[in-house]
Amino acid sequence: MFLGTYEPRLDDKSRLVLPAKFRDPLAEGLVITKGQERCLYVWPVAEFTAVTERLSQAPVTSKSARDYMRVLFAGASDEVPDKQGRITIAPSLREYAGLRRDCTVIGANTRVEVWDATAWEQYLAAQDESFAELSQEVFPGLL
Repeated sequence: MFLGTYEPRLDDKSRLVLPAKFRDPLAEGLVITKGQERCLYVWPVAEFTAVTERLSQAPVTSKSARDYMRVLFAGASDEVPDKQGRITIAPSLREYAGLRRDCTVIGANTRVEVWDATAWEQYLAAQDESFAELSQEVFPGLL
């Protein structure tokens, strides 16, 4: 499980240093791809494989499923962190997420998300109030 918020920077070679707490689960390899709200999803290979298997159950006749999978897989990049825990983020993924230098890396349970720091601050500011004001179950029967 990935938890927490971290604020690394991209170096001059477009590498991102993974938070120390995330390195062991990602050491064997990871997949980076486009996520919602213009962030990047970073999945351990085993978890990405599980997601892929679930997605493969979608009917090929579903246009929205085809569209989603095309964008998800076409933008994906597999990486193995170096000994310092750095990963290189492909130019197309940096552009999609608006990554320049300052980043925010968050734990999102089974995946890691990489955000432009300013975009994360704006997203979080918009979500904090609605989160605090929730008056009904978001996940009925779970929480």
